[in-house]
Amino acid sequence: MAETIISGDWQGFLGRGLAPREIQFLLLVAQGLTAKEIAKGFGLAPSSVAKRLSSVMFKLGVHRQSAMIAEAMRRQIICPVCVVLAVIAIHSMIDDQVFRPERRVFDRRIQHLS
Repeated sequence: MAETIISGDWQGFLGRGLAPREIQFLLLVAQGLTAKEIAKGFGLAPSSVAKRLSSVMFKLGVHRQSAMIAEAMRRQIICPVCVVLAVIAIHSMIDDQVFRPERRVFDRRIQHLS
């Protein structure tokens, strides 16, 4: 059995207090999906998904879905995949002078105002 579950731009870790299906649903909520959308994707009733999410919120000790995501991230149950960080790191290694806009000299602004 895999130790991680990847869904979209999010990664979930097994063995940290949540069932695999709960982590799958949690990752989908983190991506912005609703319980109805998740249910449609899995061929389940929306109430089944809502019950799983309610169970996750109970286990994490929160009452809102936004707090559920934040608490799961704090406990390192889920995290965003770090693709963006890799792009930033590569970008910082190359000469980025080409990408920087030229700044106006302060004297020009003073002359323009007079």
